[in-house]
Amino acid sequence: MSDDAPPTPQPLQPLHAFAGCGIELEYMIVRRDTLSVLPIADQLLRDGDGGNEVERGIMGWSNELVLHVIEIKNREPSASLVPLHAAFQEEVREINRRLAAMQARLMPGAMHPWMNPLTETRLWPHDNEAIYRIYDRIFDSRSHGWANLQSMHVNLPFADDAEFARLHAAIRLVLPILPALAASSPLADGRIAEAADFRMQVYAGNADGIPSIAGMVVPETVNSRAEYEQRILAPMYRDIAPHDPDGILQHEWLNSRGAIARFDRNAIEIRVIDTQECPHADLAIAAATMDAVRRLYDAPTLAEQQAIPTEALAGILRACTRDAEQAVIEQPAYLRLMGYPGHGCSAGELWRHLIGRMTDGEYDAGAADSPERDGRDSWHAWSDPLQTILREGPLARRILRAAGGASPQRLHAVYSHLCDCLQEGRMFRPDEVPAKAPDTASATSTASS
Repeated sequence: MSDDAPPTPQPLQPLHAFAGCGIELEYMIVRRDTLSVLPIADQLLRDGDGGNEVERGIMGWSNELVLHVIEIKNREPSASLVPLHAAFQEEVREINRRLAAMQARLMPGAMHPWMNPLTETRLWPHDNEAIYRIYDRIFDSRSHGWANLQSMHVNLPFADDAEFARLHAAIRLVLPILPALAASSPLADGRIAEAADFRMQVYAGNADGIPSIAGMVVPETVNSRAEYEQRILAPMYRDIAPHDPDGILQHEWLNSRGAIARFDRNAIEIRVIDTQECPHADLAIAAATMDAVRRLYDAPTLAEQQAIPTEALAGILRACTRDAEQAVIEQPAYLRLMGYPGHGCSAGELWRHLIGRMTDGEYDAGAADSPERDGRDSWHAWSDPLQTILREGPLARRILRAAGGASPQRLHAVYSHLCDCLQEGRMFRPDEVPAKAPDTASATSTASS
């Protein structure tokens, strides 16, 4: 899906790798009583005058393809993730405060558990409408793979081709295991889905008619902008041209791989991370991702990293999409590059190893302004969410544990509790879900607090 909002203003000089980070979080707008999707994003953004941006200091809100989704982001790259946790939480509460007057609230998670995209999809009808209409005409947006996707995007900068090659290679290796940490979409159509990260499964196939747009989701190895444009962008533009004779979609955001180069802002955007129950969890996963990427970036193994076949990485991604932390990885060359001392492990065990290194003080996961920094203080910022995920499983696993047989009443109770977790900024724990969802009055009180 395109990110066609105006690009974030760039600094006079491109940022060096890890000198900043941009985060985007997508949420569903739902009815307060039924929790069904509510297509009123345009009413929230500038009181429905057709604008698609709200600027609030360093933070901003914007639209997405469909009217029931809102995006929150930091408008300028941040040198540290730590202060962004509170900033994103404040924006969530302000949006919920405004939505309360519309009998609505925000829902976290990567997919709505019972949305019917065929009947409930409403495309954004204002500026950029032409882009969305062309997507709809070519691919039909009335599907889960277009209309029912919420994710976190992590944008990491690079200053030149050398940094781009190293950053791209490192992200390419970390990307396949991210669903094992971040899967939060185990339900769709009111029932248990066939993958713990069902969002990634449907996302991977949403442009199957033109395979060059997504490739194998894991990006191919490249060494420069010129090679990227020739190997990845040019085939997409060629293949979409018969369907898009005016060239409206022929921009770098057409690329649907799990990590894409944004040369318009000198950054690589990671797209495979499901939205979590609260910004604290999202930012903790972003910190773990950045830490793992930084270690690979700094390792003297660029050639070995680039030599790992895309097909092998795509296989790991498919396994983690399906089984999350329970996926089995038996690729010694890959595990060796990841610093794992063994020939095979589960994806959960690999993340336990990677996150364990965040406490050693070598890196500050989420504050990338100095190579001499001490990471222990940053680890404390993310310890609770990451330990919860390692101990109890990713959010998808915890949702399944709470949902039981996935009856409509139980799903309403689980997702009402998830909405409360988002508003209150706390982790989702299955044993805290009440036997039934709170009534509308109490929900209103919660969202307005």
